[in-house]
Amino acid sequence: MHSTRATALSCIVVLGLVAACNDDPPSGPIDTPDASVPVTCDSGFELCGTSCVRTESDPKHCGGCDKACATSEACESSVCVAICQIDGTQVTAGAVNPANSCEQCTPTTSATAWTQRADGTPCNPGQVCSAGECTSKCFIDGVVYAAGTPNPANVCETCTPETSTTQWTARASTPLLVGGTDIAAQGWTTVAQAPNTLTYGADYVRLATSTNGGARTSGQLLITRANALDATKPFKLRVTMQVESVNTHNQLDSGAAILGSFTPSAGNSTDRSQMIYLDSAAIGWADDTQSAAFSVTDGAYHVYELAVDSAKVATVSIDGVAKLTRNNFTSNGSIAIGDQTNDPNVDGAVRIKSVERVCP
Repeated sequence: MHSTRATALSCIVVLGLVAACNDDPPSGPIDTPDASVPVTCDSGFELCGTSCVRTESDPKHCGGCDKACATSEACESSVCVAICQIDGTQVTAGAVNPANSCEQCTPTTSATAWTQRADGTPCNPGQVCSAGECTSKCFIDGVVYAAGTPNPANVCETCTPETSTTQWTARASTPLLVGGTDIAAQGWTTVAQAPNTLTYGADYVRLATSTNGGARTSGQLLITRANALDATKPFKLRVTMQVESVNTHNQLDSGAAILGSFTPSAGNSTDRSQMIYLDSAAIGWADDTQSAAFSVTDGAYHVYELAVDSAKVATVSIDGVAKLTRNNFTSNGSIAIGDQTNDPNVDGAVRIKSVERVCP
């Protein structure tokens, strides 16, 4: 028979077992990472500290851990490269502004704004940069030239951007006078005696003289240009002109004339002998050594050309057809066109559209 104490102890044991059966088993110890096991990164990444990074593009680890790029640089292909931050956009150094092909990202000049590209940089076909704008100009020997500018060393070459922006382009002729524009601004002067008029049309300059009734002299009006030709070399002078009216010339004097050599104020004896006179129905040398029939005052423009070769043989042609020739032609480089004389009733009216020196 159990004692009360024994009975009590038995109950305690039973209760303990019941409690033990009702409780969850205690958790075992939690494993901690083994620091001896290395952390690995996926392909294309490199472990820098505790992080896997792309050293090809991470500006803090460019080309290797802790190789940081400057704030104005980006990491490209593991190399720190300069960049611009323009209008909130990252721009690679050297990239051209899509809105202006004469601006680019140049971080060494500005990392926050577009920089003008150098003058002469090609920007579009037939165009170069000039003061930050893409324009039709030439860049030759380090200088920007506007289209149409002649070569300072050779007037028979010009800037023609559609042909070349880097070299001079040969041209067929050099303009000496363009009708419809101020002749003084083009280097021409006048030799004049009243009565005369000089007026302009849309594409011509008009010269006209007359004689007052009973006057012993008439009007004179020549336009002249000094140093228009190189008298030491062969030359070809081309005048596009309409003769509205003209009186018959006197020997060595003409109311409508072209002089391939001129000494003010009416030409010296040599100038006048080899002067080309234009009558209403003929053309000839003013010393009357040769003439040719031609309907001068037919209301049309004609191309009158004086060509002098290396042997000093002069040929005068009209619209490409030879009319006169002359040996030993001499020139002082100055030329004149118009009414050369003040002889009474030897007057003329002409419209000059252009004067050109033809290039060899």
